[in-house]
Amino acid sequence: MAEFLGTFILMFIQVSSIIMDEQHHGVVGLMGIAVSVGLAVMVLVFSIIHISGCHLNPAVSIAMGVFGHLPPAHLVPYIAAQVLGSTAASFAGNAIYHPVNPGITTIPSVGTVEAFAVEFIITFILLFVIIAVATDPHAVIYSILILVAVSSQTVIYLRRLKTISRPSTGASMNPARTIGPAIATGRYTKIWVYLVAEPLGAIAGVGSYMAIKL
Repeated sequence: MAEFLGTFILMFIQVSSIIMDEQHHGVVGLMGIAVSVGLAVMVLVFSIIHISGCHLNPAVSIAMGVFGHLPPAHLVPYIAAQVLGSTAASFAGNAIYHPVNPGITTIPSVGTVEAFAVEFIITFILLFVIIAVATDPHAVIYSILILVAVSSQTVIYLRRLKTISRPSTGASMNPARTIGPAIATGRYTKIWVYLVAEPLGAIAGVGSYMAIKL
């Protein structure tokens, strides 16, 4: 339930920010979207990290499961809760902000290889840092995790919206973030890229940290 509600809250804020920005000609703005998502992550970390770990992301749960930080029996319920939370938030956002808004989806505007590489690398970076501050007793604990969560979201949005003329992949880093809006809008273009690249990037990120820590 914690993962469902956490993912729902995060996705509803993200979807709402994007839709409002598009419908009102950039009124929210680059930093508005980044700060909205970053603050949502921060609040959710404070709220549910002691309950479920505040994964909010199937890629995170898969990587944690592979390396023994999540019991195997918990993996499917975690992923199901995250996808359902994202889907419910996407439908709720579209119901409130009529009409259905395709802008909430993550669809590559670059080639398949490039899109795969982008999602793999940014998810790798995200998990490399998360695994260090969330599971290593020698790292500074949860206060740093909050900072990392906020900073990573902000950096990805800045890269997505400022340094590139248009989004290359939507900077998803989260299969649930991609699946929910895809179901709500009926747009599944190259969705497999996100479903494969992100878990692989997450596993590689966690594995790399575990390797250098030895």
